[in-house]
Amino acid sequence: MTLHEQLPVDPAVEQAVTRLVDEFGTRLRPQVVGRVVRSARRDLSGVPATALPEMVERLARTRLQSVG
Repeated sequence: MTLHEQLPVDPAVEQAVTRLVDEFGTRLRPQVVGRVVRSARRDLSGVPATALPEMVERLARTRLQSVG
């Protein structure tokens, strides 16, 4: 994926990044958390918009727990 193909800024994704940085910040760099959250968002692109914020955060948290 190139820079031109990135998803637009999504407030729900940014909020998830903030919460997960607070949770995992002592073990993982904020940049890593952000990449994992954005990757989860891309992987869930077909999920209904109303469920997306919670699903993105849950998937990202699961992935971060397995790493950190």
